[in-house]
Amino acid sequence: MRVIAGTLRGKKLIPPKDDAVRPTTDRVKESLFNLLIGQIDDSTVIYDLFSGSGGLGIEALSRGARYGCFCDKSKESYQLTKENIRRCRLEDRSIVVLGDFHKAISRFPYQADIVFLDPPYQDYLWKPCLEAILEQDRLKVNGIAVLEHGAGQIPENLPEAFVCEKQRRYGACAISIYRRQK
Repeated sequence: MRVIAGTLRGKKLIPPKDDAVRPTTDRVKESLFNLLIGQIDDSTVIYDLFSGSGGLGIEALSRGARYGCFCDKSKESYQLTKENIRRCRLEDRSIVVLGDFHKAISRFPYQADIVFLDPPYQDYLWKPCLEAILEQDRLKVNGIAVLEHGAGQIPENLPEAFVCEKQRRYGACAISIYRRQK
């Protein structure tokens, strides 16, 4: 696991110790950020929900995002994310919250421009996450929600405020990019 591009390019991240956390592969991460070209600048705030090792959020910070908000309810993932942020010296540009996404997003200091959602595929949490984000108004209008899911899964019954702009499949996983319309 490493940072693909930006100021931290090539920086190795500590990987999870077991298979309970499924980090986004370098190939998928590179493709994902190619889909986001022009969406990340020095004013961008990102949320990395279900952060695991923090790889997606750290990649966004490396590519110029201003601030990253991370959360995971697993204590091991929380600690791993914190350690990777410390190793990358990003403590002053990030917050890491231990807990469920419902409560965690209310503790984030800024509204997001981009939200990364990479929950356990079998839990189908995309809809409740997006609903909580809307209810708490935590994603700006025209903000982006990036959903990582199994290639055979289609996130269904998502809130009307989100419109799918892009979908890509990468072997066993897929990426769907939604924009908040209202």
